Amino acid sequence: MKLLHHIPTAEDIRVTHEFIRPMIHRTPVLTCRSIDEMAGAQLFFKCENFQKVGAFKMRGASSAALRLSDEEKERGLATHSSGNHAQAVALSARLLGIPAYIVMPDTSPAIKKAATKGYGAEVILCENTLAARESTLEKVVARTGATFIHPYNDYNVIAGQATAAKELIEDTEHLGCIIAPIGGGGLMSGTALSARYFSPGTLAYGAEPEAVDDAYRSFKSGAMQENTSIDTIADGLRTNLGEKTFDIIRRELEDIFTVSEPAIVAAMRLVWERMKIVIEPSCAVPLAAVLANPGVFEGKKVGVILTGGNVDLGRLPF
Repeated sequence: MKLLHHIPTAEDIRVTHEFIRPMIHRTPVLTCRSIDEMAGAQLFFKCENFQKVGAFKMRGASSAALRLSDEEKERGLATHSSGNHAQAVALSARLLGIPAYIVMPDTSPAIKKAATKGYGAEVILCENTLAARESTLEKVVARTGATFIHPYNDYNVIAGQATAAKELIEDTEHLGCIIAPIGGGGLMSGTALSARYFSPGTLAYGAEPEAVDDAYRSFKSGAMQENTSIDTIADGLRTNLGEKTFDIIRRELEDIFTVSEPAIVAAMRLVWERMKIVIEPSCAVPLAAVLANPGVFEGKKVGVILTGGNVDLGRLPF
């Protein structure tokens, strides 16, 4: 596969899907009648909590890693991440037999730090600020010569993330809309592109915590905004949009919804109780948005991407 320097095309996503197939699971699509009744809609949950490393991030990380030259691969992979992307880069490196160097905030959930180390990566801890992540990563790359795989602001990563929605569309007939959570925007960008290419009648929506609503404000204003706090239980959504992801989101999304912290916790608990599956708080944001906006989703067939299931069981919110 060649490195992508442009917004992924339908063919780019198809090729990516084929190449990463040995490194990912094709995750199931589940339904739940009782949640359908609450939403007044038919919901189809794409369960990326069953993906390798327990999150959709494996798709984007493997897409970017496989595109590197042999020489670049030998020097290894590097990134900064609070957890799921960290694990995905670490496992991608292990599957390719190359080193991985992962910068993680010292506040990252213990389960995510332990898993990243378990995949054989060297974990370097830093303060929980974007500036600390970036400066620490610069030092790591200078020391090792490893290639930085950005968590989201990379067309090669976006092409990989797009394969989750591609599978959902293939496994579900005639979705009226599809909704995903927005953190840095890699999954949302890929989801919107797959909806346009592979199911043109399907509307793409985003969902975001009220406490970290940079994407919502960016979408509404037409100019990139930043978060002033990271005070949300949805730890996977605390990052700001990237330029590449915003460029896609502002043109491809129908709308973005924000939800409260109590609504996120309630939706997370609902999935645990009714579907009997483990999801992390970030996963619950799209469901919370669907339940809070019946005027938009009622009576429709809705694809919902459940992004991951890596939860610190010692810190459950219920």
